[in-house]
Amino acid sequence: MTTNPAVVAEGLVVGYGKHIAIDRSDFVIPAGTVTALIGPNGSGKSTLLSAIAGLLDPISGSITVLGGNGDNRRVAYVLQATKVNEVLPITVQEVVTMGRYSTTGPWRRLSRGDRGAVADAMSRMGIVDLADRHLGELSGGQRQRVFVAQGLAQEHDLLLLDEPLTGLDLVSAQAIDRVIHDEPARGCTLVMTTHDLAEARMADYVILLAGRVVAAGLPDDVLSVEHLTAAYGSSLLHTDGESVFIDDPAHRPVPGRHVHREMTIHVEPPDAGLHGPD
Repeated sequence: MTTNPAVVAEGLVVGYGKHIAIDRSDFVIPAGTVTALIGPNGSGKSTLLSAIAGLLDPISGSITVLGGNGDNRRVAYVLQATKVNEVLPITVQEVVTMGRYSTTGPWRRLSRGDRGAVADAMSRMGIVDLADRHLGELSGGQRQRVFVAQGLAQEHDLLLLDEPLTGLDLVSAQAIDRVIHDEPARGCTLVMTTHDLAEARMADYVILLAGRVVAAGLPDDVLSVEHLTAAYGSSLLHTDGESVFIDDPAHRPVPGRHVHREMTIHVEPPDAGLHGPD
């Protein structure tokens, strides 16, 4: 077993009511890494994030987060899409400041350290110039940067991002991508969901889901043809001798969609991931 894990699941079963989203699964997420959760639509990626965040109790089995100290305040969770009341008179700086409420509470005056954390988060996301703007005035990409900044402002050891790069403008995608790869250097474990094989290959660790954990480990081992076929089905996975791609609507490039580090959404080098263990 990996030493110093951030998350350990044993026989984990999670779902909603009688619906099981993730059947009995075991996995470990190493601390201080970027871990990507990938799988087809409905595979349980967002459900697993909710379980890690402590928002969803297991139906059976167990999930231990940050050593099981029970302090969910050290887990920052940024949803893919956050609904915003267009008439709510709340500014960007006020939204980011809410990230400090998990430790300060909403009524206590902010300390110099709190204000510094908010300023640092806004600077990292490139939204300092938006501080006094209302959320309703922002583009989708700008809003996403604001909510990621709110997560960064929170005192956290584990940062959860639900499809943080999906459908963003290039500036927003680059800003969030930098944060994704900078967080481990700051002592944080980052877990993100993605539909993008290229993004998953950039991670340190990958968990492949399809209503259960199909495989977990290093990207080259997990994202093999065998494992991808088990997750997506042979009708969705194609090889032509020169590339491997998934014929899934969530992976098809559309005009204006961010292309991660100039790699296409679904095309991979022919030898990438083909030699992982069976």
